[in-house]
Amino acid sequence: MLFTSPIYTQSEYIYILGNTQDAGMPHIGCKHKFCLDNFNTFEEYYVTSIAVVNSDLNKYILFEATPDITYQLNYLKDNIFQEFLLPEALYITHAHIGHYTGLMYFGREALGSKNLLVKVLPKMSNFLKTNGPWSQLVSLNNIQIQNTKFDISNLELSNIEVIPIQVPHRDEYSETAGYVIKGENKKALFIPDIDKWEKWDKNLIELVENFDYLLLDATFYDSMEINRDISEIPHPLVSETIHLLNSLSKENKSRVYFIHMNHTNPMLNPNSDLSKSIINKGFNIARLGQKLYL
Repeated sequence: MLFTSPIYTQSEYIYILGNTQDAGMPHIGCKHKFCLDNFNTFEEYYVTSIAVVNSDLNKYILFEATPDITYQLNYLKDNIFQEFLLPEALYITHAHIGHYTGLMYFGREALGSKNLLVKVLPKMSNFLKTNGPWSQLVSLNNIQIQNTKFDISNLELSNIEVIPIQVPHRDEYSETAGYVIKGENKKALFIPDIDKWEKWDKNLIELVENFDYLLLDATFYDSMEINRDISEIPHPLVSETIHLLNSLSKENKSRVYFIHMNHTNPMLNPNSDLSKSIINKGFNIARLGQKLYL
């Protein structure tokens, strides 16, 4: 469902390009009614990604190369730029399928881009350079990899500062990063994947009080959603996150935007009772087309 934002004049903002877990929506093999309904409708549920846009410069940077990147870049063309533009830089959080496999569309079988700047941490860099088909993107100069480091600032789009921070997650092939995104007036925290808040060396309540927007992992609402051992795929349950933040003021709760929802999570459906309940509690759910001004 397209989110209609109020009109502002500020030039820099975060633009939500997707809010689902890695395998998207509708999900392969899914028999839930919400999945089945969305195989046959034009509702757009893309894999989690955000753009940071500078409308004065007519440029943007992108976070995550998802399997839906073709549609997401077209969505930017139709709704923001009115022309097809590649990002000035592409940041990737980690090497799980929903976060980097969209890189394949920059290869010679598809767009055949030239030196698209991809900014990643060292282990992720090594993974891309030494494993096909990603290594071919490097050797053919479809992408140009630039190493970043945790807690080191990157300046983008004149007024935007991007800082990778380390989060605990299943790091089979790469590190896992979250990103601090600072604008001229506000700052955001993008954490689409993390194991559990208690495994992190940071205090979530303090983070909510120190950021204007927090885009937080909402893969599962509770542990009963899937018929699998959830310990194999640990994430902070939304019910746990809400309980942890329950003592916050309504103003601080409104800084939280849940994102990266599994196909089993009723929060994906904006008309579900659960979605309405979470909004009534003072929290937000990230939706396609939403703008968060920096």
